[in-house]
Amino acid sequence: MTLLFLKGLAFGFVLAATVGPMWVLCFRRTVAYGALTGFVSGMGIAVADGLYGAVAAFGLTAISGFLLRYSFWIGLAGGIFLVYLGIRTLVSRPSGNAETAKPASLAQAFLSTLGLTLANPPTILAFVAIFAGLGLSASADYPLAATIVAGVFLGSASWWVVLAAAGGAMRNRLGPRLLRAINLVSGITILGFAAWQFTQLLR
Repeated sequence: MTLLFLKGLAFGFVLAATVGPMWVLCFRRTVAYGALTGFVSGMGIAVADGLYGAVAAFGLTAISGFLLRYSFWIGLAGGIFLVYLGIRTLVSRPSGNAETAKPASLAQAFLSTLGLTLANPPTILAFVAIFAGLGLSASADYPLAATIVAGVFLGSASWWVVLAAAGGAMRNRLGPRLLRAINLVSGITILGFAAWQFTQLLR
């Protein structure tokens, strides 16, 4: 059981550390609004990873079937929201002093990343494949399933602690010009991921 937990922990950490739209969004929020906002945003992703992991590990076929059945519309909504976030990031202008940047609502930060991460139902299939490779099947007993899901959640959460701490340490050293450059790069990157998601949906 300990080995399964460690495997889940490693998988959750690597999954969260992989650069994607959520990675970019959390980093940008951290340098713009502080470590707490970045961490709360990351926790939204960790919770979503844990939920999808639970669906895969416990064999909740009714839930996974529903999500996969409507994956096009869920993914479309997620892509549209990514476009909104990308444009909003592009046009945002940091203040002269990074410390005076007004933080976003923590609840909004959490719910936005939670919703965006859940807007990718095929992730369940990836979890099923990975869990099978880790030696956990949907028919496994609940304690084993709960152990690996807990590992995935804590591994994901651990990465967001690292990212929030690193971004928070950098924040006070960044001038408005560099913050503006981060906004531009982040906005373009998020829009690029949105375009990729639309392409996948059309395929």
